[in-house]
Amino acid sequence: MGAVAIEEPVKTAKLNKQRVRDGVATAVRISRQVFAATKQGKVLVSLGLVVVLLASSIGVVVSAHENRELFNTLSQLQSERDGYQSEWSQLLLEQSALSAHGRVENLAAERFNMVVPGRQDIVLVPLMSPVAGR
Repeated sequence: MGAVAIEEPVKTAKLNKQRVRDGVATAVRISRQVFAATKQGKVLVSLGLVVVLLASSIGVVVSAHENRELFNTLSQLQSERDGYQSEWSQLLLEQSALSAHGRVENLAAERFNMVVPGRQDIVLVPLMSPVAGR
């Protein structure tokens, strides 16, 4: 059987009115000091730089997010392109198989009762040039 640890009960601090008043007074005093410090030139420059830093960091986060989205879209499109490339290769193979001369000749003979003409059935027609005809 495993060991069991028995912990001491934790005492919760009770909030009394005096401690709350002291905390609020401290917060007010610190906020007055901060507002008084903002009247100095160096503090204003520092606050301005902090604002610029925050804006820049938010821009970096937004840019990184857009970059990830665009990369995911690119990956999907490349996958789709590869699928189309594969389909195109299959269609080219099918086209070359269907347009083979032997297959076309067999289909012409079966469906249309066509035959290859013999030598005696071939007639050569002389070419007449437009100048010779005048």
